[in-house]
Amino acid sequence: MDIWGFIKKYYIDSIVYKEGYNVVNTITWAVILVLAVFLLYRFLDRRFRIGHKFVLATIPYIILGASARVVEDAGFLQPPISYLFMSPLIFFLIFFIAFSTLIISKRLLGEKYYAPYALIGTSFAVGVSILLFSNLKIVHPLVIPYAMSFALLTTTGYYVISRKTRNILSILVMFSHMLDGFASFIGIQYHGYVEIHVLPGLIVDNFGPIALPVVKFIIVGFILYFIEVGKEKENLKNFIKFVLIVFGFAPALRNGLRITFEV
Repeated sequence: MDIWGFIKKYYIDSIVYKEGYNVVNTITWAVILVLAVFLLYRFLDRRFRIGHKFVLATIPYIILGASARVVEDAGFLQPPISYLFMSPLIFFLIFFIAFSTLIISKRLLGEKYYAPYALIGTSFAVGVSILLFSNLKIVHPLVIPYAMSFALLTTTGYYVISRKTRNILSILVMFSHMLDGFASFIGIQYHGYVEIHVLPGLIVDNFGPIALPVVKFIIVGFILYFIEVGKEKENLKNFIKFVLIVFGFAPALRNGLRITFEV
């Protein structure tokens, strides 16, 4: 296999033909992700206080990304535009929108950037949500409520048993991943969906879909504990939690909406 054949098989075809992730592109995207996250932190750490206000103001962009991904799932877009709305390219698209808005808001308003930054993201997210709900039939209306209920229940349990991690960002991290775990469980167990990621796929194959929220609860709980007991500065701790929220809440909402609309 020549270089072009290798690239086409493991990277391009997985996007064009929606083949999902394989070991090769999973490792590649993971390396790129780690590098991008590191560079982003270095940039933000010098210019922003990364706290709950920053994270809450960014959540609308997470909702935007998840909703925009469902726009592609539903077939509203055609190639090559649709490729931009598939993973992992959609991460770069949403990052460009959020990062540009963040920098402009900070330049214009200084420390009061939260409101316009959040408002612009909310406007985009609401617009895309209206597009989805006005054009797609709601087939399974209870999927997101069920997933949220179980996520709230397990997050409450985590809050009760945790001490060092009892703060708003840690709670948001756990809730995001519990929502993702239970949304995936409902989709796989009851609606015929499959897990396309490599490691979660292995968990489902060996232990069943219910293992997803269980494994997530244990792993995320340990990660949060080690973050809190670490000696790193607050900005870094909060940034790590922010990244964890993104990679929990975004797929959770996307999966929940896909199953809701059955797309």
